Amino acid sequence: MSKQTILGEISAQQFLAEYWQQKPLLIRNALPDFESPLSPDDLAGLALDDDIESRIILEQGPSSSWELLCGPFEEQIFHELPKDKWTLLVQAVDLWVPEVKQLLEHFSFLPPWRLDDIMVSYAPEGGSVGPHFDYYDVFLIQGYGQRRWQIGGHSEQQKCNEESPRVGGTPLRILDNFDPLEDWLLNPGDILYLPPQVAHHGVAVGESMTYSVGFRAPTAAEMLGDLATELLARPNSPHYQDPVLTPGMASEMISPEFIGQARKLLNNILEDDALLADWFARYMTTPKYPELVEETDERRVARTQLRKYVNGDIVT
Repeated sequence: MSKQTILGEISAQQFLAEYWQQKPLLIRNALPDFESPLSPDDLAGLALDDDIESRIILEQGPSSSWELLCGPFEEQIFHELPKDKWTLLVQAVDLWVPEVKQLLEHFSFLPPWRLDDIMVSYAPEGGSVGPHFDYYDVFLIQGYGQRRWQIGGHSEQQKCNEESPRVGGTPLRILDNFDPLEDWLLNPGDILYLPPQVAHHGVAVGESMTYSVGFRAPTAAEMLGDLATELLARPNSPHYQDPVLTPGMASEMISPEFIGQARKLLNNILEDDALLADWFARYMTTPKYPELVEETDERRVARTQLRKYVNGDIVT
């Protein structure tokens, strides 16, 4: 199978122009005869590892509704969980299971440095993480069993944001008001693409496993914070200078002229294409878990017009 056939009847060009970061797309039988690389027991085994990020979400926990438990877990917990309405989620499974990593070969129509990880989830009957939204793009590959997905609207007026009402009493970001417009039952090999800020709710129909291929979407604050750290490490950083002063400026008031000088200084940095390209390439190729690179063999690669970057470092 060619790498781009997961898009079904549409081309990569059409997908990028009409769907990517715009609206959902359900692709039936995107991976024909797909067999899950992992069993539920395999996934539970990964959740016991100290180095692997994992969570369990119980719709009705012993302490509260929508209770969140964070791993690593002891094996005993899987014997104590209820028969239904809970979900196990394990992050970055592609770093630990080569067969899961191979799924990334089907997404060669997107920049590889945009990828975040493949999260794998397992749920028994009725298992869910609640109606919610994400700020990143995700492809949901149905790996085992069935899952019913309800999807909200994708217009600018229908998209979710920080002002969207949430359920209280839980650390989970569950939407309080969810009005689905689509209702799809996914079978193994089906793929559902969701752009950022589109509300969605997936519920297991019987035992179910889903492979979530997510893409990095850092916030402006995260990017500026990292850029500031990068600038602090560089010599000869320019200093702030005053505008032309007048006696009337000798007060506590910060006038627009001072703000303009600060903006000019910062804009000079943001308009330095070489500096930004170098920083951005480092930033986007930094491994998800830098301290585990020797164990995971993670290799994130990007190029600018002048250089090649691997795992946050310049190599050529």
